[in-house]
Amino acid sequence: MPIFAVHYTYSEATAADRDTHRPDHRTWLDALVDAGSLLTSGPYPDGSGALLIFRYDDEGSLRELLTKDPFAVQRLIDAVRVVEWLPVMGVLAD
Repeated sequence: MPIFAVHYTYSEATAADRDTHRPDHRTWLDALVDAGSLLTSGPYPDGSGALLIFRYDDEGSLRELLTKDPFAVQRLIDAVRVVEWLPVMGVLAD
């Protein structure tokens, strides 16, 4: 199954609302970890966005899933970049 790197871009203008909706966002992410589709995720330390690493069937289905993220529902993500990624070394390499 392919692995995808998902890059979220945030702006300073949404910081307060992201703080408000972060518990719902993390609950949604935790469910994806439990389901085995989200391998890891976390924000960039400078607050500019986040990186999410998924194992998912295909890009289209993953993009559909991402629309259900509470941050996306609240329009707190300025941009989403989805890139299929092929790890060749380390714990994620097949």
